[in-house]
Amino acid sequence: MLIDKVALTLAIIGALNWGGIGLFGFDTVAFLFGGQMALLSRVVYALVGLAGLWCITLLFRSSDEETGHAPHAA
Repeated sequence: MLIDKVALTLAIIGALNWGGIGLFGFDTVAFLFGGQMALLSRVVYALVGLAGLWCITLLFRSSDEETGHAPHAA
């Protein structure tokens, strides 16, 4: 599903950004978009947060839902 891939991509971007903050004290999003409180930075942070919430749903889906196949009859 496209939304799953977009959400996972945004979550990975967020994870890399937090890794940069933790390891190097460098916030890439703030650097690229004009500081932590800049509107564009806040939009990116919000999108990453929403993507993280969406990715939680990936943990609770069955493999049949992800592939679009019907469940096997037993």
